[in-house]
Order: sequence, then C-alpha cells, then structure tokens
Amino acid sequence: MKLPVAILAGGLATRLRPITETIPKALVDVAGEPFILRQLRYLRHQGARRVVLCVGYLGEKIREAVGDGLAVGLSVSYSQDWPKLLGTGGALRQALPLLDSQFLVLYGDSYLPIDFSAVEESFLRSGKPALMTVQRNEGQWDKSNVLFADNVIVEYNKRAPMPDMKHIDYGLGALSADILTGHSGDDAFDLGDVYHRLSVTGQLAGFEVQERFYEIGSHKGLAEAADYFRGEGKS
Repeated sequence: MKLPVAILAGGLATRLRPITETIPKALVDVAGEPFILRQLRYLRHQGARRVVLCVGYLGEKIREAVGDGLAVGLSVSYSQDWPKLLGTGGALRQALPLLDSQFLVLYGDSYLPIDFSAVEESFLRSGKPALMTVQRNEGQWDKSNVLFADNVIVEYNKRAPMPDMKHIDYGLGALSADILTGHSGDDAFDLGDVYHRLSVTGQLAGFEVQERFYEIGSHKGLAEAADYFRGEGKS
C-alpha cells in the first residue's frame, strides 16, 4: 500500500452504552482484545505503514493504548476532534496536514476482510477524486443506500435512500485531499454528504466487494464480530 490510512474513531458510541460510558468505542474488548489493536494489526498485515487516528470522545485513552504505533509495526499519529465535534468530514478536513494528497479512510468500528491494495490500485487508476467500496446488500446488513449499475456508482444517498438502491457503503473509501479543502477548519460536515455530491456529479468511483463486513457499532454487531474473531462466525 502506498497511501496513508485515516481512521475515523471520534464518535460518542451511544448505541454501545453502558460499555462506552468510560471507554471509547475503539477500546471495546472484542474476543479478548481492544478492537483498535486488531484493526491496526490488520492494516499492517495489509501493507499499511502510516495511520492517522481521528479521535474525539475519550481520545486520550486511545493514545495511551496505541501510542506511536511501533508495537504493531505502524507509524500512528493523532488528530483530535473534541470537545467540538466536526462530523466525519470535518474530522478528516482537520487531519489533512497529517495525511498526503490522497489517502484511504475507514471507520473505527469496522473490520473489512478484503484486499486493501486492490482498492487503492483501483482508486489510483480511476482518475476520479474519490472511491467508495460497495456491497450488494438488499437491506440485509443495513438500509441499502447506493445505486450501483454497470460498475458505476450512479448515486449514494444515506439521507434519502431510494427503493432501487440495492448496494451499501462497505466502509472503505479513498479520497483526494482537495475535495475537503473547500471547508474551513471550523466547519462541521458529514463525509456522507461529500460522497453524495461526488456521486451525482459522476466523480465517485466504485469498487464492489463480495465479503460481508463486521462492525462493533451496536451490541448485535459486537457479538457477531466477537464470534468471527473466535472462528465461530461465517466470513
């Protein structure tokens, strides 16, 4: 992998309370280990070298647990989004000085068993300012929010998904930094709105994956992820 990876790990994780009343979601135990350590080791296995953690609520505890990342073979730096929450887009905008002109981005509660280097290569070949990975979902894992046809993202819309949308945002994206620089450093905005704007103007490349994703954003998702890491779930 050539590009650095930004991980959005600054949310309040209200759906996981009471677990997350004293620890951030990234440090939730999943099958005997804090999730962020699993995620970082996995990124190293994928060939990543540099990670920027966008942290917020209780972010200092993530810093204490992860440090500079050398223990997992990575270079890890931090961008703090707290106490004023800037949204997923604003958090990335704030982290741009720590990233390159192009980078990968994923969510701090997601484990994605796919080949990241293939996604990166597809993005770099596309010539477009952004790429979104998608999975045919048909409402199975969450509400479908992507119209994907002939390997093209026609529209991504998480705020007003339409019945003919059969795919879902898989959770790994690739971005060019300049699509975020139109916002000031104090602007709070959602990455999903950026993706929507890019999709309807033909600027969002798509990469379809077949493997299901795992997430720890809910108690149900946490239990399924724990089963997966114990070898009991279906990949």
